[in-house]
Amino acid sequence: MDQDTKEKMSTTSDSDESSGESSKEGENENSNDHVKEYGQTVIENKDLNKRIHCLTIIGQVEGHVCLPQQNKTTKYEHVLPQLANIEEDDNIDGILILINTVGGDVEAGLAIAEMVASLSKPTVSLVLGGGHSIGVPLAVASNYSYIVPSATMTIHPIRMNGTVIGVAQTFEYLDKMQDRIIDFVTSNSKISQDRLRELMLNRNQLSKDVGSIIVGKEAVDLGIIDELGGIKDALKKIYSFIEEKKDEKNNVDNDK
Repeated sequence: MDQDTKEKMSTTSDSDESSGESSKEGENENSNDHVKEYGQTVIENKDLNKRIHCLTIIGQVEGHVCLPQQNKTTKYEHVLPQLANIEEDDNIDGILILINTVGGDVEAGLAIAEMVASLSKPTVSLVLGGGHSIGVPLAVASNYSYIVPSATMTIHPIRMNGTVIGVAQTFEYLDKMQDRIIDFVTSNSKISQDRLRELMLNRNQLSKDVGSIIVGKEAVDLGIIDELGGIKDALKKIYSFIEEKKDEKNNVDNDK
């Protein structure tokens, strides 16, 4: 092999390595941008050959009106299309939902919760810090839910901002809105409707409000959350769900 041929092969090899490194750097930059922009990333376990989409519900769930710039928010117009895309993405095996929210818009929160509950892919939620108000339906929407020992959940009746007309129809509307939340939470958890209403209307815990503050293990004891645990437990559970779904699919294929 002459010197010119060796030099060409060396140049080609260096170019391929450089191209591979550039590609990896590009992927990392895209991933970092996605975390910064949407608070979402993909957890890739190469040993298990699994890819988990990590969705965060943080700050205040924004409704149809934009909140001030300094507020940390979760925007439904970002989350809903992402969930629709994940449902059809064969490269994503499951979804991990990290929750640390003060609550927010009822309809926007319920829209996200209903979307999560209707996904065919395995979903696991983890409440960190707080899962207050509309954060409760978001926490129970997954196939399985966890809460860390120090996390809290505030359960209270719904509120309305702005002008409220003092007529019977307004209160009937509020009651219907509240029933939607109660129906969703009780359908996706183990707590009864009567017990949930009792917690909502509790007058003994909050000095300037009506409702209850639930801490860690208490949320599990009440049947709102499935289990006390952290990120290790949540990932282990979602991997087990993925394996179960894979086995079910294989069994169906074998039957055919």
